[in-house]
Amino acid sequence: MAKEVTSRSENYSQWYNDLALKADLAEQSAVRGCMVIKPYGYAIWEKMQSVLDSEFKKTGVQNAYFPLFIPKSFFSREAEHVAGFAKECAVVTHHRLMNDPDGNGVVVDPEARLEEELIVRPTSETIIWNTYKNWITSWRDLPILCNQWCNVVRWEMRTRLFLRTAEFLWQEGHTAHATAEEAEAKANEMVKVYADFARNVMALPVIVGHKSPNERFAGAIDTLTIEAMMQDGKALQAGTSHFLGQNFAKSFDVTFTNKEGKQEYVWATSWGVSTRLMGALIMAHGDDNGLVLPPKLAPIQVVMVPIFKTDDEHDAIIAKFGAIKAALEAKGVSVKIDDRDTLRPGFKFAEWELKGVPVRLAMGGRDLAAGTVEVARRDTLEKSTENTEGIDAYIVELLEKIQQNIYDKALAHREANVEKCDNWEEFKEKIQTGKFLLCHWDGTTETEQAIKDATKATIRCIPVDSYVCEEEGKCIFTGKPSHRRVVFAISY
Repeated sequence: MAKEVTSRSENYSQWYNDLALKADLAEQSAVRGCMVIKPYGYAIWEKMQSVLDSEFKKTGVQNAYFPLFIPKSFFSREAEHVAGFAKECAVVTHHRLMNDPDGNGVVVDPEARLEEELIVRPTSETIIWNTYKNWITSWRDLPILCNQWCNVVRWEMRTRLFLRTAEFLWQEGHTAHATAEEAEAKANEMVKVYADFARNVMALPVIVGHKSPNERFAGAIDTLTIEAMMQDGKALQAGTSHFLGQNFAKSFDVTFTNKEGKQEYVWATSWGVSTRLMGALIMAHGDDNGLVLPPKLAPIQVVMVPIFKTDDEHDAIIAKFGAIKAALEAKGVSVKIDDRDTLRPGFKFAEWELKGVPVRLAMGGRDLAAGTVEVARRDTLEKSTENTEGIDAYIVELLEKIQQNIYDKALAHREANVEKCDNWEEFKEKIQTGKFLLCHWDGTTETEQAIKDATKATIRCIPVDSYVCEEEGKCIFTGKPSHRRVVFAISY
């Protein structure tokens, strides 16, 4: 194979890095902790964007854009929020450079210090709620349903492509409502949009649930999450939706006149997913040969590789592939004919396998004469010989089967690694083997922190779907009464 990938069993972390780099998704940049998303990786992100953007708009959400820079004073208005992000903030202090009088290159101009320092956006609640104050006067101005696609900066010391970088891409929705009930309903609606996207587009089984107080978004009253299991048994938080109550409205004095003519504070939500979803895609579905992309997110769904001996044979095969390509594209399938004459077919097979293209067609002279084509599935690596007559309809159906099979495989893996646990010693052992453990918890942040300190495991969520956890029991750690089980796991 031209671009060898470390096996998962040998070194899972290195396998992940190999796939991100060698499948041409991303690479490290000259800026420490920041990544370059390459065209193939960005094409996948664009597909994610397109589907999510469409789903957001179906709920009444509109796109907007807010500044990258946030006055430092804005953060001090919401104490819990600033505490949650203080250690990750990049701060702009000056606005000009100058040549060093001593000849040591370029330096910051000491006379160009900003009157107020600016924070490079780690998230936009503060700048948006300062803006919403100007937009909202009465109940007739509500709800406001805005989303922005943008970059954010969270100064991470230990970074990893897609999973944790100092700068990353995401969307962040911010909505304003007249009542708590409307805001809570919106937060629930959006986490369901994320869950449907994960399951039906990413082929990623997720658990929807509430975050525990320790794991909530800074400044939120409630955080809903979708949690996914990666192949090593670790959890990945794939998206969150927050009910912010009136915290930010009070901090920025955003009030409205209700129908009774009284002044009230606005109720808020925020919700987001990021390029971390790219990491989820790699770790949930990839194998030792490379990426395995769900057809709904694959930039190229079908690749065609000609195998020929003569120019005439080549031209005839390319003509046949062209006809099949046109028929597939008419059905909405993205197709590439790999007619590079500098590479052997075997190298091309390995490259497209590494890049996770769902279906590969190969045709040689004998196939052309027989009216057949070799069809290779990326998800199972199975090959079959099919008639070219009606091949477009066959492939459309095959892509649907592949999409479902990738989901079913990921779900089977999760189900095989989720279990109830009621013994602390057993918990400490099993949680290190890569499992989601359904355990009783006494509801205190102290117990949650103690479990994390002892095992690195956190409460990923208090499930609202996937598992029935409402039952009486005793806390796994303290033995105190508990009314439900929660999901513990070690996470990325």
